[in-house]
Amino acid sequence: MCGRTSCHLPKEVLARACAYRDRQGHQRLPEWRDPDRYCPSYNKSPRSSSPVLLSRLHLEKDADPSERIIAPMRWGLVPFWFREEDPAKLQINTSNCRSDTIMEKRSFKVPLVKGRRCVVLADGFYEWQRRQASNHRQPYFIYFPQIGAQQSEQVGAVSSPEDWDKIWDNWRPLTMAGIFDCWEPPAGGDCLYSYSIITVDSCRVMSDIHNRMPAILDGEEAVSKWLDFGEVSAQEALKLIGPTENIAFHPVSSVVNSSWNNTPECLFPLHLLAGKELKGSASSQKMLQWLATKSPKKEEPKTPQKAESDAPQWSSQFLQKSPVTPKRGSASLLERWLKRGQEEEPVAKRPHTQ
Repeated sequence: MCGRTSCHLPKEVLARACAYRDRQGHQRLPEWRDPDRYCPSYNKSPRSSSPVLLSRLHLEKDADPSERIIAPMRWGLVPFWFREEDPAKLQINTSNCRSDTIMEKRSFKVPLVKGRRCVVLADGFYEWQRRQASNHRQPYFIYFPQIGAQQSEQVGAVSSPEDWDKIWDNWRPLTMAGIFDCWEPPAGGDCLYSYSIITVDSCRVMSDIHNRMPAILDGEEAVSKWLDFGEVSAQEALKLIGPTENIAFHPVSSVVNSSWNNTPECLFPLHLLAGKELKGSASSQKMLQWLATKSPKKEEPKTPQKAESDAPQWSSQFLQKSPVTPKRGSASLLERWLKRGQEEEPVAKRPHTQ
């Protein structure tokens, strides 16, 4: 499943990261549609608005289908047949749809057959792993492996927060297969575009964290075919999706557990937060205080060996034997980032957007 994502990149950076070639072979950037509706966030939950890629042909008649649009859409598909005035009254959970039953449920089958396929964009997504013999659930941030000049530029291996400036400048967004629909309010008004993320069985490296994961489209060819609803049929498109081993992950703070917390600490590698007095929103400060005062005996298994076997701490690419001590002087940068996150309205408070 997928119930929380991060997508905090500025819209210009996100567009550059989604560069593609059209049918004539020209390098292009996708054009933003309603960019003011894009709300960057480190902690997006269902019913919030997230950016998706789709073919321009969905929005403009006679457009080149190979041209792409980025448009913010509501997470949680509202089917076209829904007759209530308030989309929040929809009684079924449509934030995810299973690949093995997508053709059995009307809410998902109709958009798929109509070719309403999209690619959901994110820095990565969060998943929680329940440790054996414990009620504690460890959150992880999961994303594409990032290509950098040095191993230290990888997210899971950074030794200090200063390295993060280098990371996000050339970040490769996670591209997840989705379907969308267009709902018109019964009393009239603007159409609401909304989407659902398709999920599949987890890959081997992630199976210890959760048994389901988003259907990740790995590479330009897979993204192009998924979006090309005119040339690639629904049945052929479904063959494109499946578990991928090309992912990386690292443990993060339990601050991310609450969708009210929208600060960089949500996706910081856990070892970078050790010993830091971070200043976030009021709710995140409470969470950090709780983490600092929580008895280790309640959080950790009795033996170190047990803790290591319960959950992977790093992906194989970022395996570390011991946490890296953050460099001195990094607190000021953290405070600036957290101050910036503090100025953004929490996702849960924002009104629903199209």
